[in-house]
Amino acid sequence: MGDSLPITSVWLTCQIPARDQRRGRYIPTTSSHPAKMLPHAAAHAIATYSRPGDLVFDPMCGVGTTLVEAMHLGRHGLGIDIEPRYTAIAEANIALATGQNAPGTARVFTGDATGLLDLVPATIVGQVSLVLTSPPYGRGTHGLVQTTSAGVRKRHHHYGDRHSGNLAYGGWSRLLDGFATILAASYRLLRPGGIVVITCRPVRRQRDDLIDLPGELLAVARSVGLIPVQRCAAMLAAVRDGQIVHRANMFVLLAVRRARDDGIPMHLIAHEDVLVLRRP
Repeated sequence: MGDSLPITSVWLTCQIPARDQRRGRYIPTTSSHPAKMLPHAAAHAIATYSRPGDLVFDPMCGVGTTLVEAMHLGRHGLGIDIEPRYTAIAEANIALATGQNAPGTARVFTGDATGLLDLVPATIVGQVSLVLTSPPYGRGTHGLVQTTSAGVRKRHHHYGDRHSGNLAYGGWSRLLDGFATILAASYRLLRPGGIVVITCRPVRRQRDDLIDLPGELLAVARSVGLIPVQRCAAMLAAVRDGQIVHRANMFVLLAVRRARDDGIPMHLIAHEDVLVLRRP
């Protein structure tokens, strides 16, 4: 990636399965969201780039992973999501964390984050220490596998209504433009020296068309005035005795095998890129 940074750190964030990271900490319907951030990745970012008592913001918070992990680490979370069914789950997850005596607090708002300055309290402008988020992308990378009497199928790999304004359905240009708008507004919420952490990965529009989404998002972040600090690799695979043990589901394995049969050098994804940037 010509506009990227060298990898400066590897996060061993997925050393237990995602379901075990969430068990007892999130309500069961959390699994219905197609692109949940890994709790251990969120917790690592929050612990590394903020302090207890800080305000952590996620403009596309989904079911509230950023908010819940911030609460358990003694931070205060604030999130937005465009889909009411997910903010309802986020609110339930926040209530669960409160019931588990998490020392922090959190609030979630329903609305389009491209207009986030009209959704959040004006008093938080310039007060956010950390923005932690991930853009919506890639049905092929999302979802759960379910075995039924009729065979194996994929579920929970779609977002909601295609007409809701969700950036997941707008194509790459609209996704990048919308993300730029969200980052520009988030910049105004950050305190001077505040940090933005974006988790993402390269995605395929077609099997032979690899899109450098981390590089594109880095360029977008720079365009709104954020300064790159680090590029990290958050593991999606386990590391055992020096070997990588993937956690890819059956659909991903089949896609890789078919691509290789067609001569396309596709590989299993073992990590997510983590872009770390700073407001001057």
